[in-house]
Amino acid sequence: DARPYLVSSIFKGTCKMRGVGEFNKMYLYRGLIDFRKGITSLSYLVQEDMGLSVTSGSSLYIFCNRNRSQIKILYFDKNGFALWLKRLEKPLKFSWPKDHEESAINIPLKDLEMLLDGVNIWTRFKNVYNDCKM
Repeated sequence: DARPYLVSSIFKGTCKMRGVGEFNKMYLYRGLIDFRKGITSLSYLVQEDMGLSVTSGSSLYIFCNRNRSQIKILYFDKNGFALWLKRLEKPLKFSWPKDHEESAINIPLKDLEMLLDGVNIWTRFKNVYNDCKM
């Protein structure tokens, strides 16, 4: 059975996903996107629309679908890309900025954690994100 081998190799550290706390910067893509986009299309958005280096290895790039029920998080890890997905159950939606000057919004780790937990970071912290509207 291949399953125990895969599980054991994960616990031995040969195949491990990185935790969000291991990254230096977290960037939200301001716009809502078509979630048929995969790694190649999202990488293009990071480089062309956000003006960032997608292969830095120390940053997370966060995208939200049009109905705000899913988030994708892209990053580059040593020898390739990784893509995470979180989907909320209906009728829940992620909070996402509607109006913002920049296409890339740098947020701290704590805000990302709260966003993934369903907290509306844009209204809870109006003094921090005063140029964003929900």
